[in-house]
Amino acid sequence: MDIEAAASTNVGAAATNYNHGTGNHHNNLVVQNDREDDLPKTDNPITKKIVIDWKLILLCLLFAFGYIGGPILQRLYFTHGGGRKWFMSMLQCVGFPVLVAPLSYIYIKKVNGPSYDASWVFLMEPKLFIYSALLGVALGLDNYMYSAGLFYLPVSTSSLLFSTQLAFTAIFAFIIVRQKFTFYSFNSVVLMTLGSVVLALNTGSDKPPGTTQQQYYIGFALTIAGAALLGLVLPLVELSYGRSSKPITYSVVMQFQFVLSLFGTIATMIGMAINNDFQVIPREGRDFGLGQGKYYLLIVALAVVWQLFTIGFLGLIYCTSSLFAGIYTTCLLPFTQVAASIAFQEKFTSQKGMSLALCLWGFVSYFAGEYKKSKKPQPIAYDKDKSELSDNDA
Repeated sequence: MDIEAAASTNVGAAATNYNHGTGNHHNNLVVQNDREDDLPKTDNPITKKIVIDWKLILLCLLFAFGYIGGPILQRLYFTHGGGRKWFMSMLQCVGFPVLVAPLSYIYIKKVNGPSYDASWVFLMEPKLFIYSALLGVALGLDNYMYSAGLFYLPVSTSSLLFSTQLAFTAIFAFIIVRQKFTFYSFNSVVLMTLGSVVLALNTGSDKPPGTTQQQYYIGFALTIAGAALLGLVLPLVELSYGRSSKPITYSVVMQFQFVLSLFGTIATMIGMAINNDFQVIPREGRDFGLGQGKYYLLIVALAVVWQLFTIGFLGLIYCTSSLFAGIYTTCLLPFTQVAASIAFQEKFTSQKGMSLALCLWGFVSYFAGEYKKSKKPQPIAYDKDKSELSDNDA
C-alpha cells in the first residue's frame, strides 16, 4: 500500500480547514445541504457505508502502548535506584533514528514508482523545520517536568494529574487554532479539571517510600506545569501543520517528528551535561537494583516505547485534532491505573476513584457530543463543472 497516497487522502478536509484558506479552494466549489432535493441529478446513487480507518487505529494503538508503558517503565527505573531526571527526559526523545527506515522506504518507493514526478520534493518546507525545532525544545522541557514529577509521585497519581492537559489543550486550541466549543466539549473539560482538583484536596496520602511532603508538592506542581506546557504544544503542532503551503503527507509528519525529537534530544542532553548525568550513568548501571544488564535493557526499551508514543501522538493530531489527542489520553486513564496497581501495588484510593469517574464522565460527554453532531445533516461539496459529488475540493 502506498503510505504517501493514503496519508494524502486522509489529510483532506482536516488540514484544509485552516491550512489552505489562502486560495487553494476551487472557485466553483458549491456547498449545499445533503437533502436529496438540493443535490444535482447524477446517475450514480449516493450510498453510505462505514469505512474503517486502519491507519488511525494503528496510531491509537501506538499512542496507547507508549502512554501506558512509558510511565510504568520509567517508574521501574526510579524504584530500583535510578535517579537521573534529565536522562529520563532525553530517553523520551532519543528514539527518533527509528524513523529513518520508514522514511527511506517511502522515498525509494516514490522515486522508483511509475508516477514519479521530477518536480516532487521529499523534504518538508524550511518553515516547518523551524516550527518543529522550536517545538522540540519546548517538548524537551515538558519531558523534564513530567519525569521530575513522576520521580516524586506514583504512576496513578501522575497520570491523573497529567490528564489535566486536556483543559489546557482546550483553552489553547480555542485561542490558537479557533477550535469550536460545544456544550459537550466544555462540559468534558470542566469535569476532567474537577477530577484533578479532587486529587489535590487530599495530597500526600500515597507518597512513594522516602518521599517527603515537600517533594510530593514539587512533583504535583511540576506535573501540572508539564500538562499545561503540553496543552500549549498540541495546538501549536496543529497550527504548524496548517501553516504549510503544501499538502501534509505522513512522510512530512514523520520528518516533523524527526526534527522535533532531534532538538528535544539536544535540549535534554544539555541539561544532562549541566547535571553531570554522563559521568553518573555508568555507576548507576552497576548499582541498579535489577542488575546492570537489565538496566541497559530498560534504557533501550524506554527509548523505543516513548518514540512509539510520539509517532502516535503526532499522527493523531495529523489525522484528527489536538483536542481529540487530549481527549484520547483520558480514555486511557483506566488502563494506566490498572497497570500501575498490578506493577507496583499502588493503592487505589477513594479520591483516585472519584477523580477517575469524573474524567471518564467527561470523556463520555465529549463523545456524546461528537455522536450527536455526526447525526446532523452535513454539507456536501460538489464541482459545478463536473456536476458530481465530492468529499473535498482537492
